[in-house]
Amino acid sequence: MSEATHWRQHREGGGRLALWLMRTLALRGGRRFGRLLMYPVTLYFFLRRGAERRASRQYLTRVLGRPPGIWSMLRQFHAYATTTLDRVFLLAHGERGFRIEIEGLAELERRIAEGRGVLLVGSHQGSFEALRVLGARRPDVPLRVVLDKGKTPAMTELLEALAPAVGAAVIDAAQGGAGVVLAAAEACRQGAMVALLADRAGEHEAQREVDFLGAPAPLPVGPWLLANALKVPVLLCFGLYLGGNRYRLVFEPFAECVAIPREQRGPALDALLVRYAARLEHYVRVAPYNWFNFHDFWQQPVAATIVAPPSDPPGAD
Repeated sequence: MSEATHWRQHREGGGRLALWLMRTLALRGGRRFGRLLMYPVTLYFFLRRGAERRASRQYLTRVLGRPPGIWSMLRQFHAYATTTLDRVFLLAHGERGFRIEIEGLAELERRIAEGRGVLLVGSHQGSFEALRVLGARRPDVPLRVVLDKGKTPAMTELLEALAPAVGAAVIDAAQGGAGVVLAAAEACRQGAMVALLADRAGEHEAQREVDFLGAPAPLPVGPWLLANALKVPVLLCFGLYLGGNRYRLVFEPFAECVAIPREQRGPALDALLVRYAARLEHYVRVAPYNWFNFHDFWQQPVAATIVAPPSDPPGAD
C-alpha cells in the first residue's frame, strides 16, 4: 500500500479570480443560471482532478456495493459543485429561494433554552452552510462555527466578503487547541451554538481508527476532547442536499454531557467514535452522493494513534 496524501495537501479547487467570477455571474444571473454554470464546472474538475476521481470511485464502491460508473461519479462531483454554489446564495440571501426542512428542531430548541450552550457535531456531507438558516430564524442565539480558514483561503475570502458578520463568528481552528477551547467555552457561556465537523483530521491531529463502510478509517479525536472540555449538550447535525432547491437539516441528540475519564481515555474515545461513525454511515447511505471527502479516506496513514491532550485542536476545515 503506497503512502496516502493527506487531504490538506490537495490544492483548492479554483483560484480567487475564478471563484469571484463564478460568484458574480451567479448572483447577477440568479441561482437557476448559476446551476447551469455548474455543469461545465463539474466536467472540468472531474477531468482535471485525478486524485479526487480515485477517491470518489473508492467511496462509491463501498457505499453502493459495486464499482461506480462515470455517471455516478459525476453525480457526486455535481452535488459538491451545487452545494458550494448554494453557499453563496445562502450567505447572500438567506433561505430565500430554498426549501429547507428541519428534523429534530424541538430537541435543539429545548437544549438552547437551557442556556448552557450547545455543541453541534457535523460532517463533510451535504451542506454545513445550511446551518446558517438557524441563525436567521433565531437571531437571539449566536452561532459560532469552528473552521480551518487556511484550508480554502480563496473560498473563505469570498464568503466572508458576502457576509462579514458570519466571518467574524468563525472560530479559526488554526489558532490551536487552547484558543479553540477558550473561544468555544466563552460562546457557550453566552448560550451560543458551537458547530464543527468531526470526520476529517488536521495533518498533525491525533486520530483513532473506527469501522466505517466496512473498513477501518481514521477519525479525529479533537472534537470529542472539546466536547469533554465544554461539558454542554452535544447534538449531531446533518445538512442533506435533496436536489433542486431542497435541503433537510437533521438534529439528533448524542450526549447530555461528554465525559472522558483520564484513566479510560482510549476506550471512552473509541466508544464515542463508534457511535458517531455509525450515525454518519447511516446518513451516508441515505444520501450517498452527499459525501464530500475527496481524498484517500481509508488508506490515509494514522500517524498519531496516541490520544492527544485536551489542548489539541479539533479537526475542521
